[in-house]
Amino acid sequence: MNQTYDVLIVGGGPAGVAAAYLCHKSGLSYLLIESGKGVFQGIANTYPEGKNVYPSKPKEAPEPFLVEELRPPDKPVAVEKYIQYVQHFVQHENLNVQVETQFEDIKDARDHLVVQTSRGTVKARKVALAFGSSIPKELSVYGDAKMVAKTVEDPKKYVGVRALVIGGGNSAADVIISILKAKREANDNQPVYWAHISEKFDVNKETAQRLGEEILLGGNIRLLPGAIPRIGEVDDEGVDRLIIRTSEVRQPDGIEIYSSMNFPMKNVIACIGSQGPLPIFDKIGVQTIACAEGVCQVAKEGDRLILLTAEFESTRRGVYVIGGAISPSYMRISGGSIQEQRHPNLIYTAINDAAHVVEAVRKKLAK
Repeated sequence: MNQTYDVLIVGGGPAGVAAAYLCHKSGLSYLLIESGKGVFQGIANTYPEGKNVYPSKPKEAPEPFLVEELRPPDKPVAVEKYIQYVQHFVQHENLNVQVETQFEDIKDARDHLVVQTSRGTVKARKVALAFGSSIPKELSVYGDAKMVAKTVEDPKKYVGVRALVIGGGNSAADVIISILKAKREANDNQPVYWAHISEKFDVNKETAQRLGEEILLGGNIRLLPGAIPRIGEVDDEGVDRLIIRTSEVRQPDGIEIYSSMNFPMKNVIACIGSQGPLPIFDKIGVQTIACAEGVCQVAKEGDRLILLTAEFESTRRGVYVIGGAISPSYMRISGGSIQEQRHPNLIYTAINDAAHVVEAVRKKLAK
């Protein structure tokens, strides 16, 4: 933690990668942290396989793409090819990226900010939050050991172990299918447990058919309907574990009788949906404002929108927010007034946000 970066960038999507590249070109010291195993992990997780990527640009937007190197090609390409291109670009430019690093909090210091991450603390003069809108929900359990996987990039890592998948929808089913296939190819009969807080699992017909095919081919799956994750703990050997309650009976005398199972956290995948950035904004003290009737044209009445300057700086001094985290609109502070500003969730918008923020930071730091 000896170095103080000019800019710490949180999130390796279009906005984050663009910000890192522009810092690199401008001579600003920077670090980009990404929670996934590589840049554009959020797009990889949310775009359906084979979906085309377009250089979409709002009709009313006067600016071109301000980082042409990251502009999707005019001829639509599959998202996988675009992600591959960006990953090669990041390697070619030797951008300073640290993956598998979770953002946790921001603290104030005398002349800089201290960002707490899952790998320790980082000092920076400015922070650019570029973590997008589809932020995976955290598993709410008691105790300190709470970190579990939100998706599966390599199903082979679950071969030879009993895996637990939490969540009752298509995403959870897709994860189970991929793990069952990997286990089948490795002749591994260890079960995959599928837990859901509800008594009913809800998947579409196509996903159910693919899951049924894997089961017919020998996939070993155990259903745990009505199961509730309860406690994260560290055992005597230092292993993070999750206790999930599989049944519960309350007696008239107040005594609860329940059964539970215990899994290493590294064998648990929680596919429990995503949330917007509001919980993070609240945690770090970034101010939002609720839309009143007749004030907002894009957001709905009662929706809370983040307050930002024209340079995308939040009410937390030195903290900027860009990209999908502020879509579809935010409240812009300008000339003593506050007005809703439309902000389409596009690659174009995210990249140009980054360009404006890096230029503003460069001027403030006189570099």
